[in-house]
Amino acid sequence: MTTQDATSSIPSKRGSSALSMGPRKKASSSDPLVSHGRHFGRTVFALCNYPSLLTNGILRLEQMEDVPLEDFPAEERREHRVFEQLLDSYPGLLDRLKDGSEEEILHVGELIGKGAAGARGDDTKTLKSAILDWISPKGEAIQPHLHRNSKLDHGFNHELTGSLLCPAGLDWHDPRYVFFLTSVHGEMLVCGDQWPIFLYAHYVYDSDDPWSSLLRSRLLTCAYKHVFTSPSSVDKEPKATRSGNARLHGMNSVTIASIAYIATQVRFALSSSSVFSRTDTVTASETFYHSLLDLLEDPEECKEVDELLTWWNRQVFPTSSAAKRPISANSALSRIRQKRIALKRALNQDVVSS
Repeated sequence: MTTQDATSSIPSKRGSSALSMGPRKKASSSDPLVSHGRHFGRTVFALCNYPSLLTNGILRLEQMEDVPLEDFPAEERREHRVFEQLLDSYPGLLDRLKDGSEEEILHVGELIGKGAAGARGDDTKTLKSAILDWISPKGEAIQPHLHRNSKLDHGFNHELTGSLLCPAGLDWHDPRYVFFLTSVHGEMLVCGDQWPIFLYAHYVYDSDDPWSSLLRSRLLTCAYKHVFTSPSSVDKEPKATRSGNARLHGMNSVTIASIAYIATQVRFALSSSSVFSRTDTVTASETFYHSLLDLLEDPEECKEVDELLTWWNRQVFPTSSAAKRPISANSALSRIRQKRIALKRALNQDVVSS
């Protein structure tokens, strides 16, 4: 059977893609899955329709008894990877889903979704004010004044937030671009995959090397620490009396999705939009989030992504093994490694010569 035949034989009894935000529903009760959903949404996949993810995943497991995952469309393969990550992250979940009714599966999805939506809402609320402290000129007040409780004057309506949201490669100080960006009451007229300059360290973009300093700005690290380690850790002197979200969930390394999540939150915080919505065409948050994941999950970009994760772990989890700090040049460990390499080379030369 050809791949095309196999694909066409896959039953289509499935709703819309789970990797997009579905209609809002209220979960009726509290459950450990709610807490798990908070962390999963931040670190694995944020903008997700969890009832559909679970329903589609269980159905796909049955189909995979006859059809390998490789024969499914790319979007479904990606969705199934997220489904498997969810199963792996919560022991016993697969048995609960297999033994449960359709109503139980939907209920479990709603609980996880409640947690993810709650975390996203909490982060949106706290970052709205905190981000103004991080973008303020050192020792000065923002001029004109930016309100903390209203975002009407944010986004492209303001010189500071507008310059940070300006797409990389465009000149914010060029009147033609400013008009283009602000021609509809200051709303964002750029697509979600036109990345803003604030993603780059020191807000500098190199068109000849667009990977250079991407996703390494201080603004992003401040927001990441604020959400995952504690608001006080942003200043490198933790004062919080409670454990941060990372410690509560045993997180000791940065994930690709968590970087994309924080970038999406910062972009929204800088914008003039007041409500984070899946249908918001002003910020196009889903498109932005997915475009970052498309790059960071691309196998062709693995070298750059590995370097990026190492850099992030040094910023957020410096004592973790994931930080992969280089060995000191004159240390005993360095000398041991050097001697081992020299010995291997000598052995290899002996094998070749013999």
